[in-house]
Amino acid sequence: MNNNDLNILHDFNILYLEDDENLLKHTKDILEDFVNNIYAVKTISEALDILLNKRVDVIISDILLKDENGIDFLKHIKNKNINIPTILTTAHTDTQYLLDAIRLKVENYIVKPINIKELLNSLHDILLPIVQKKEIKKNNNLIRTISAITDGKQVAIIKYILNNLDNQNLFTASYTDIMDSFSISKPTLIKLFKELAEKNILVKVQHKTYRFNESALENL
Repeated sequence: MNNNDLNILHDFNILYLEDDENLLKHTKDILEDFVNNIYAVKTISEALDILLNKRVDVIISDILLKDENGIDFLKHIKNKNINIPTILTTAHTDTQYLLDAIRLKVENYIVKPINIKELLNSLHDILLPIVQKKEIKKNNNLIRTISAITDGKQVAIIKYILNNLDNQNLFTASYTDIMDSFSISKPTLIKLFKELAEKNILVKVQHKTYRFNESALENL
């Protein structure tokens, strides 16, 4: 297995549609250790009931169900404007199924027997962007909240520093460069940099160059 952080799966709910009772139970028992909730069902009607009454973040569905078809299930929910990332499983490698999956913009297509490592990594790859988006939104909300109760200019400068870090977390600019971008006095700017230096957040490494020290934030 890749060195993916599978802990990110813990906050998410999975709907698993599979008519093979043994496989359903086996996969459900494993996924229960990784996800928040797994709703394991054998029919499309049960799956639709879950979608109407529970929060579902990812769907895992077999294609060939008893007297039913997972492709038809996905077409139905998409027609209802229910757009949930989906992994299709199948015992067949029929080209038509693959084409249908592509048309439905299915996130992954796993051939049975299900490789649990592949399934977990696929869930990780689907859910990671969602986690990252939530984190970015949380950080933006934090910045907006701080701006509302403190000096907005100083917050804007800190945001400017963070947005201009290089791959080594280095920020390069003179006081004059910053003052040209923001309407701020030099004494106020020097005071801000001094406060950041005292907290070891911004460490001067050479003339006009500072290292942003992320680890210092953990001690605040």
